[in-house]
Amino acid sequence: MTKLTIKVKNLEVTEQKSWAAGVPAVLSAYKNVTTKVGPLKGTKLLTKLNQIEGFDCPGCAWPDPLLKRATFEFCENGAKAVADEATLKRATAAFFGKHSIDDLKTKSDRWLNDQGRLVEPLYSAEGAKYYQPISWEKALNLVANELKKLESPDHAAFYTSGRTSNEAAFLYQLFVRQFGTNNLPDCSNMCHESSGVGLTETIGIGKGSVSLEDLENSEAIFIFGQNPGSNHPRMLSSLQAAKRQGAKIVAINPLDETGLQRFKNPQEIEGVIGSGTALRDLYLPVKINGDVAFLKGLCKVLIERDETGQDVLDKDFITNYCSGFEGFKEDLLAASWDDIELHSGLTQIQINQAADIACASQKTICCWAMGMTQHKNAVANIQLMTNFLMLQGNLGKPGAGVCPVRGHSNVQGDRTMGIWEKPTDSFLNALQQTYDFSVPREYGYDAVETVEAMAQGKLKVLFALGGNFYRAMPDHELTKQALSNCELTVQVSTKLNQSHLYTGKNALILPALGRTEIDRQSSGIQTVTVENSMGVVQTSHGKIPPASDHLKSEIAILAELALLTLPNSKINWQHMRDDYRYIREGIEQVIPGFENFEQRIQQQGEFELPNAVRDERKFSTINGKANFIIHDIESVKVPKGRLLMMSIRSHDQFNTTIYTNNDRYRGIHGSRRVVFLNVDDIDELGLKEGQQVNIHSHWPIEVSTTRTVKQFTVVKYHIPKGCAATYYPETNDLIPLSSVADKSNTPAYKSVVISLEAI
Repeated sequence: MTKLTIKVKNLEVTEQKSWAAGVPAVLSAYKNVTTKVGPLKGTKLLTKLNQIEGFDCPGCAWPDPLLKRATFEFCENGAKAVADEATLKRATAAFFGKHSIDDLKTKSDRWLNDQGRLVEPLYSAEGAKYYQPISWEKALNLVANELKKLESPDHAAFYTSGRTSNEAAFLYQLFVRQFGTNNLPDCSNMCHESSGVGLTETIGIGKGSVSLEDLENSEAIFIFGQNPGSNHPRMLSSLQAAKRQGAKIVAINPLDETGLQRFKNPQEIEGVIGSGTALRDLYLPVKINGDVAFLKGLCKVLIERDETGQDVLDKDFITNYCSGFEGFKEDLLAASWDDIELHSGLTQIQINQAADIACASQKTICCWAMGMTQHKNAVANIQLMTNFLMLQGNLGKPGAGVCPVRGHSNVQGDRTMGIWEKPTDSFLNALQQTYDFSVPREYGYDAVETVEAMAQGKLKVLFALGGNFYRAMPDHELTKQALSNCELTVQVSTKLNQSHLYTGKNALILPALGRTEIDRQSSGIQTVTVENSMGVVQTSHGKIPPASDHLKSEIAILAELALLTLPNSKINWQHMRDDYRYIREGIEQVIPGFENFEQRIQQQGEFELPNAVRDERKFSTINGKANFIIHDIESVKVPKGRLLMMSIRSHDQFNTTIYTNNDRYRGIHGSRRVVFLNVDDIDELGLKEGQQVNIHSHWPIEVSTTRTVKQFTVVKYHIPKGCAATYYPETNDLIPLSSVADKSNTPAYKSVVISLEAI
């Protein structure tokens, strides 16, 4: 029985779990589905989830095995996402007539999500207290008229979440660019933008370079800043397969995440009645923001060992494919072990243990998620990981490479389709040649810049294709004020969230089909595609009737809006709305790698995109080489009596969607307003476990005044001294909009200096 350690009001804290998945994951999955969807309908849905003739999981972007699937190719979190989308609950006009917008603002994220599917277009006029139903015709005309009266197309911004299919994303950017702007911020700006920027400078491609087969046949896997047990549970099966092939796994994270300790695969007998598979061979409790120091130490050890004749480095790879090695080597040899240990929180012995695993491997992969991408020096994190791999030639060969693990199901596909505020000339040239219009060339706004522009009155319309823009952003007060400056905000959504409540003067909610639902247009039932974290494009076929007769597909919404907004357009928007094959024809002509697009998905249901690094050891950088890049150790300065805080996700949430207030693996039940602390910090700060505190964040005076979030409970946890962790997005208000990663402009959600005030 799990031991209870704290019980305070709604919060119960139990011991952290030592293994992930197993029977509890199966029970949780089926409980969610049967409760929200019903046993028969829910079970039928799960048998189609992630199958070639089924629908792609609306959750994370972890890949499915190529052309072969397990009978139950889903995880607990995938089942939650399906149940959440296919719920029988409906947020009807009667619901919105009962609850004013001000009333809804008092509700939690979880409560809003629990009200069920949106079923008809809704409109809130300036000064209105309630949302009211509006016809599709009036709603789309309202948007089109607002767009047409703008003095410049650049006075509108068009946001996208990673839920959007390839076809919808391509159509979206086509409409926006013919409208005349590159203001295409997206959720990548807030998560893996640092990965794209860092990788593009070092190896010439902003994506990963490994396949699922590579991961399962690797000899060493270094996992940085990632919690696969909660955020990408199906990754655990791949790590288990790698372990059985003899791979060594190193976990580098301030928190020792349960999923990397031991995995009980629920599809195996051992996962039900046995002890499961031990995954990590080495756990390194790096301090928050200590990864640059650790990576410099790790690379220093490899170079020093090679200098003593141990033949550690791949000198042929470095000579033939790389640039900047000598300067990189000189910088590392000069690095101080005192600095490395101080800033990483790790000892030289621990770093040497990691180096032992690297040196014994001929095929090494680095995996990472937002624990690496949401710091001020996030790009440095990515580039030093890549440089570590380059030292031993671990790029462009089987079983080796970089593996950024993406979140939302098609966030990588969105970028491939052109959802980017900084499009390349080659993409724009192909778009212009294919569709015969003059494309805008000036860079647009990313997500942070979009809020800044709204705050300055430079943007009058925000159109959001999915997501929860307001809640996902830091600095909610500024974001709220910025949104209120807009004349119109539009949210294309499936369920209610806080972005529907903090809006422009006028606001529209346009309800869209979900991934699980049948998409029938005039030419018949439609197929869409997505791209997973490893560059595989696969089909998705909705299987259940729509939640309402009033729902439209995202593609139908965009095509009809384009017809109204761009009456002189030569593009046949209606043709593409009625039959998505015509959108794929355009994708095939504009984007390399999509040759014979329709034929390939009809014959196989999926295909792998080319990857120059993986396939050819070709590096499309400015100098045509993989670049070693020097970075200094620039840790965040934390005064005595303060802590460095990072935000994390719980086991029962997906991005800003909160399923329950529990976090089973970390032992949290009933409340998300907790702050995880080291026991020594609790004692030194004069606090007690279970005590209520207010959290204050501290910034340079020119950046911001002190910010506060209230009534969090202190929870003792295994986290490095001087560090703290809280749940996202509850502590986003602590972070000013100006606290961003260098170069990528990603909000630095994971490097926040805080103090705690007992209450």
